[in-house]
Amino acid sequence: MSDRLTATMIDQAAERLRPVVRRTALEPNERLSGLLGGQVLLKREDAQVCRSYKVRGAFNLIASLTEDERRRGVVCASAGNHGQGVAFACARLGISGRVYVPSTTPRQKRERIAALGGDRVEIVVGGGTYDEASAAAHADSEAGGAVYVHPFDDVRTMAGQGTVGLEILEQCGQAPGTVVVPVGGGGLISGVAVWLREHSPGTRLIGAEPAGAASMRAALDHGGPVALPELDTFVDGAAVGKVGDSTFPLVKDLVDEIVAVDEGAVCTEMLDLYQTDGIIAEPAGALAGAAAREVLAYGPEGPVVCVVSGGNNDVSRYNEVLERSLVHIGLRHYFLVTFPQRPGALRHFLDEVLGEGQDIIAFEYIKKNNRETGPALVGIELERAGDLESLLARMKASPLTVERIPPGSPLFTFIL
Repeated sequence: MSDRLTATMIDQAAERLRPVVRRTALEPNERLSGLLGGQVLLKREDAQVCRSYKVRGAFNLIASLTEDERRRGVVCASAGNHGQGVAFACARLGISGRVYVPSTTPRQKRERIAALGGDRVEIVVGGGTYDEASAAAHADSEAGGAVYVHPFDDVRTMAGQGTVGLEILEQCGQAPGTVVVPVGGGGLISGVAVWLREHSPGTRLIGAEPAGAASMRAALDHGGPVALPELDTFVDGAAVGKVGDSTFPLVKDLVDEIVAVDEGAVCTEMLDLYQTDGIIAEPAGALAGAAAREVLAYGPEGPVVCVVSGGNNDVSRYNEVLERSLVHIGLRHYFLVTFPQRPGALRHFLDEVLGEGQDIIAFEYIKKNNRETGPALVGIELERAGDLESLLARMKASPLTVERIPPGSPLFTFIL
């Protein structure tokens, strides 16, 4: 087996996967087309088997195993979607497997892994991050001989995921001007890049990764894969602390640009996909659309294609999604307000500081009997983001001591 991915491998993977996976739709999106001023198409991998493109790579790798390897079984680490693909493949091919997941994996994804794998698959919680789960899965593989099914850093996985690019070109009818792909460990964008450079070299390829887990940008700056010192796991499907040794050189050589997308922008795109387009996307599934609307000025000849990579979102997360979005677009702000502990202090704040249409959405205050003043955490929602300047001016003119809590502050971990 070659250690570098080729377009021929992707072609072979497409033949292997054709009876198994869905040829997902490539459909116009009026909302994003209006925002960008040109045609935007969505590649709907949220409607794929297991509701994610990950099944393509997992099934292609497992279906390529020898009889001896199949008897030994497989093991993998996953934030959820890859595990579902492995579970699906194990059940379909009659192979035993274990899926290691980090404790942050949403319950909805764990339940789907169990349902897809049935009695063929065991779920094991291995640490708090994907990388810790990966280490546990590797140790299992080395100890018991099971084949490790890598979610991104294996040419068989990348070949399967590269079939997304093959389908985009077949369905588009013309060379796309730009293709925007979410990036975690780099498997999907590597596969898409190899196919595009072979068959549509003029297409601009952009990778979108979460700002709190920008491991590909770190690798490019460092000159090779490097572990991030900190990791925000909110965009769980793309929260990888270190990109692959095999994916990195392909991204370095073939991808035009890697951009980091704020998690709040991802949440805004998730909500717009749901409320306007009727599409349930997980955070990683909204990365490409968020990148397109945040950093991409429409200009290329031909349409922009955004890959909606997955739709396995836990509905219980939508409160946090809404909160992050409102903070990102400037409609929700938080302050520490020091009130004098005397009657009328709060009334002054309501009458003299708050403006028309500005609403208190959080207020936490504990009276201290031995003090003259007491701080309160106050959350305020605005009708328009531009109203913030006048609110801050009234706060400054007020006799109250007010400290604004910036979104990057550690205090936000108590709010979000």
